[in-house]
Amino acid sequence: MTTQILFIRHGETAWNRIKRIQGHIDIPLAESGVEQAQLLGARFAHEAHEAHEVRKGARLDAIWSSDLMRAQQTAQPIAAALGLPLQLTEGLRERNYGAFQGHDSDQIAERFPDEYAHWQTRDPGFAPPEGESQRAFYHRVLHALEPILAKHPEGRIACVAHGGVLDCIYRFANGLTLDAPRAWPLLNTSVNVVDFERDGAVTQARVVAWGDVTHLPAASADDGFKRTPEAGR
Repeated sequence: MTTQILFIRHGETAWNRIKRIQGHIDIPLAESGVEQAQLLGARFAHEAHEAHEVRKGARLDAIWSSDLMRAQQTAQPIAAALGLPLQLTEGLRERNYGAFQGHDSDQIAERFPDEYAHWQTRDPGFAPPEGESQRAFYHRVLHALEPILAKHPEGRIACVAHGGVLDCIYRFANGLTLDAPRAWPLLNTSVNVVDFERDGAVTQARVVAWGDVTHLPAASADDGFKRTPEAGR
């Protein structure tokens, strides 16, 4: 059985702009992010209308979201446009960065020099103080998907989440290790389509499309922690 999931990263926040780590801190969308979410909702409304006209294609059976505010605010315009309830799950939250949360990478390097140095080695087992390792986060995300896939066999659904969650999905679908450098985009309000094939207890995934932001009139920011001169303004 195949379930298609449209993974969507939340819209832009003020902390995204300045490359400050959010993690589990419940940051709302910036005004620009609200606008991105509205454009995303309009896209889905248009696609649903076209699907109805030709009686096939772009239906959505359900909308799931991380329970953090920035994801919910991104998902709500889609839910409203399609008349679907928004279903929340804590399992699709961003990685918990513990003591790193609320700081940018320069501040982390200054305040936690040893931990920062370890973080930069890309060790999947490294966890920030009071935080979650990349390995634990990856397994948490995959585990959270299991009941969602079970509820929607042969369905087509949307999951609004975070850059880190999308990164885990891409790695799983492509068989990439957790310490491999990232070479794929994680864009605000991007639509990323993945097919999941379930055969008993075995699940395989295939990326159908990635990084689609055709609903936006301007470039969308990529996920990442490195400050730039512009971000520092």
